[in-house]
Amino acid sequence: MSVDIQAVNEMVREKSAFVENLFMETRKVIVGQNSMIEGMLMAFLCDGHILLEGVPGLAKTLSVHTLASAMNLGFKRIQFTPDLLPADLTGSEIYNAKDATFSIRKGPLFGNIILADEINRAPAKVQSALLESMQERQVTIGSETFKLPDPFIVLATQNPIEQEGTYPLPEAQVDRFMLKIKVEYPTKEEETEIVKRNTSGMRAEIRAVVTADELSAAKQVIDQIYIDDRVVEYIVNVVHASRRPEDFGLDIGRLIEYGASPRASIYLTRLAKARAFLSHRGYVTPDDVKNVGPATLRHRIITTYEAEAENVTSEDLIARIFDTVEVP
Repeated sequence: MSVDIQAVNEMVREKSAFVENLFMETRKVIVGQNSMIEGMLMAFLCDGHILLEGVPGLAKTLSVHTLASAMNLGFKRIQFTPDLLPADLTGSEIYNAKDATFSIRKGPLFGNIILADEINRAPAKVQSALLESMQERQVTIGSETFKLPDPFIVLATQNPIEQEGTYPLPEAQVDRFMLKIKVEYPTKEEETEIVKRNTSGMRAEIRAVVTADELSAAKQVIDQIYIDDRVVEYIVNVVHASRRPEDFGLDIGRLIEYGASPRASIYLTRLAKARAFLSHRGYVTPDDVKNVGPATLRHRIITTYEAEAENVTSEDLIARIFDTVEVP
């Protein structure tokens, strides 16, 4: 099937015109953290969920709220605590004594962008309550099933596991996050600007710079972005190298307990297209794959105890895989 790359390029340039305005609007509030904002936007455009990991105070919650406001999407925040119950997320049946009937009271999951703040401070039964909503985009309350709004995206913030009072996320739930973005400390210059902005008494007003129709059109265009078969093969090879590294001449098999699932190949392809869209291109390059690779794979490659003993992280293994797998 022949593809008119020039026509796709022109269509992408037209439909991605809002990207710069969106970044400019978020920078009114957020200093630095460019890779985090870019990653969140790519996941939004792919209808994917995001796990943000970083110590408290790095503007994770503020970034999510700011981006939701700039995109004019409904936003709800759920603070995860050890005493939270699954019904606190999904909703419950309420008994009406007056007429002896039950009515449904929907929970806070019924929104466009759900911020699950400090998700790893709640026990596993509450974390698992998100599984159906994240995968099926529906919620069951009692005997009734309700579709969630479109779009529906979960952004979960997580403190590092080694911090006191946290619970590791179940692997089945972690795999449902399209991206795991690590939020780093700001640079000295960025922190100076943060201090100035937050002690001046001035508060920036965020405008909605994208309409729902523009976002919907952008998603349709992303599906049409061209990706060569050799780039698709490259993506599959990268994922397979995490499962059978010896097939690619990598001596890291003893360090990997589980490799990435086929979901990783699908997400890498979709995110590479989204990154091409943000770059106003109608085609995917291997550099797009390399850019989104670490955030897509770091939570899907499970290391062994031997790797932990040698201080080898999943990021180290991903770097070795990308350095070894042949680039088309």
